[in-house]
Amino acid sequence: MSQIQRIETRYFRVPLRDCLVDALHGIHTHFELITTTVTMDDGTEGTGYTYTGGFGGGAIAKMAEADLTPLLIGQDIQSPEQMNDFMNQRIHYVARGGIASFAISALDIAFWDAKLKREGLPLCRAFGREPQPVRTYYGGIDLAFTQAQLLESLETQLKRGHTAVKIKLGKPGDQEDLDRIRAVRQLIGDDALFLVDVNMVWDVEKAIRMARRMEEFRIHWLEEPTNPDDYEGYARIAQATTIPIAMGENLHTIYEHELALKLGRISYPIPDCSNICGITGFVKVAKLADTYHLPVSSHGMQELHVNLLAGLKNPGLLEFHSFPIWEYTLDPLTVEHGYISPNLIPGVGVRFDWEKLKPYQVN
Repeated sequence: MSQIQRIETRYFRVPLRDCLVDALHGIHTHFELITTTVTMDDGTEGTGYTYTGGFGGGAIAKMAEADLTPLLIGQDIQSPEQMNDFMNQRIHYVARGGIASFAISALDIAFWDAKLKREGLPLCRAFGREPQPVRTYYGGIDLAFTQAQLLESLETQLKRGHTAVKIKLGKPGDQEDLDRIRAVRQLIGDDALFLVDVNMVWDVEKAIRMARRMEEFRIHWLEEPTNPDDYEGYARIAQATTIPIAMGENLHTIYEHELALKLGRISYPIPDCSNICGITGFVKVAKLADTYHLPVSSHGMQELHVNLLAGLKNPGLLEFHSFPIWEYTLDPLTVEHGYISPNLIPGVGVRFDWEKLKPYQVN
């Protein structure tokens, strides 16, 4: 057992090379990165993090700094899971889910990093399984691209080793989305996995209509076709189409994931360590998915999720997200024939390049 001596929270606003657009959130010009570094009384350090698409990062950093850090300093750590429960219980009344889940995520990942460093274990070996390479797909934020730009972007990703791609949907009307789907399937060929993501903007009736029209294009999954709080709507969509339904990045508690699986009848749960209370929360979702005989996939944070999925019993697909957090770390990610191998560094396997991040630090 060791005691928490110090916690440092840092907040960065990192510009993107291009403006990225989806149907709900509009234009992304930058992403926010919030890191927490925990120092134990034996000198062990662990670093965790979370991110946003450009909004709310200041509030997340403030919650970690002003609300959670004072509760944690001086606490004896028995396990990351125990600390996760402690954080959730202490601020549950004012902050269940939402921003709290982001702040807790960063600290949970830091506790896992410290624990695994102390044990000399990489994250991919933390669950007693022999790690394996993880199937990945490129997740574009590309709704503003013309069809020509979209195809050029995907062609670049195929050359980089991807064998699966995801595009954004949500154009006005139906036909433009369908034309883009047809063009992408022709580009990537019959063997590549093809996923689509609506970012919640369709109503249930449109989702059903579009899903039926998309079936001929062999879509691997239809992601977030409607409001993620409408579990009965998800069930209606799932029953009306042969295309599997995916969702999860906007679910911030295990209870929401339980409802999505039980009531929503989704086939692909997609948690994100950045907002499901970290590695501890992600593993809970993975175990829950396994009770439904389903794989667990990931959203964003590919530099971390590859190391986690590689060691789980039921790994699904790893999203290679368009927010390039991994470019600000010391460890490269290499896609080989559609797979990425985990790294074997003790800890969670994410080491930030602080000098590269320094120009974008807010506090």
